[in-house]
Amino acid sequence: MAPRSNPVSEASQELTLTRVFNAPCSLVFACWTEGRHLKQWSAPHGFTIPYAEGKAEPGGSWRACMRKADGTELWLGGIYQQVVLNELLVMTHAWEQADGKPGPETLIIVRFEDLGGKTRITFTQSGFDSAASRDGHADGWSQCFERLERLLSRLSNMGIKS
Repeated sequence: MAPRSNPVSEASQELTLTRVFNAPCSLVFACWTEGRHLKQWSAPHGFTIPYAEGKAEPGGSWRACMRKADGTELWLGGIYQQVVLNELLVMTHAWEQADGKPGPETLIIVRFEDLGGKTRITFTQSGFDSAASRDGHADGWSQCFERLERLLSRLSNMGIKS
């Protein structure tokens, strides 16, 4: 019998990360919604994003591919449920299975708060089926945010504001 993952209680099915970036809300929001920016940060260290696109509007879909150093591709996607320019993104998130169908779905909520030239994001992902999945995503997203911080620094130094 295969080992079962430990189910998590409803209270611990949620991951929340908060980060302040030294960039305006318009630029941080663009980095979350535009494929040209997502390809540069939206994967943990050691991965690339050869494909990222979507339509950031309620009901619009998004899809991306994360490629490991060995060439293995991991596809993921979801549907935007709410989009408020420079303030809020609510979207589903699911890894594609081998047959191309979406696997278990989680919900991502990203709130953007203007801090006068800086931006605080509050990132919440909920609906995990195990503590291991939640914790793995916490590590992955933390690495993504490190990459996002470096991208925002480069873009800001180039004078790009959105």
